[in-house]
Amino acid sequence: MLNKIVQLIFKIKIKLNKLYFLSHKNIIIGKKFKLGDNTTLMVHDTSRTEFGNFIDIRHGFNLVVGRNAFLKLSDHVIMNNNCSINCLENIVIGENTLIGEGVKFYDHNHKYNSVEVSHKEFTTAPIIIGKNCWLGANVVVLKGVTVGDNVIIGAGCVVHKDIPSNTIIVNKQEHLIQAKQ
Repeated sequence: MLNKIVQLIFKIKIKLNKLYFLSHKNIIIGKKFKLGDNTTLMVHDTSRTEFGNFIDIRHGFNLVVGRNAFLKLSDHVIMNNNCSINCLENIVIGENTLIGEGVKFYDHNHKYNSVEVSHKEFTTAPIIIGKNCWLGANVVVLKGVTVGDNVIIGAGCVVHKDIPSNTIIVNKQEHLIQAKQ
């Protein structure tokens, strides 16, 4: 019985979180917007967030849009399970982009020097993802990156510099296979 009550409270909390998100004054949402369960949504009142038409965000989504930041997901973007967008400046994802499970976007980095890493100060640079891209599972996109149109980024890549249009990026993984002796 207690388990059922906890599950009900959890479902109510998720619904309230989604309702807050969908009614936020600086969030624009197009037609046919889907948002999965188990989402964490933190959107600052001074930020601006735009979701185009036919957006499908699956379960386990984590979104942070900070003070004065801008986030845009263009039409027909699909984000698979357990993706994360952490936007403190500017992130734009182009139309018809497919984002695999566990993909992370970070347009910022902690400020640091030889003595310490700041917990509250950041350096930022925009992330721009072109149209018709596919980011495979567990890709990490770091600040200051522009990805051109029609790009495929293979699973597990860490993208830290620009990628030109019409290219395929994969990790160079070499497996050394030896017989047991």
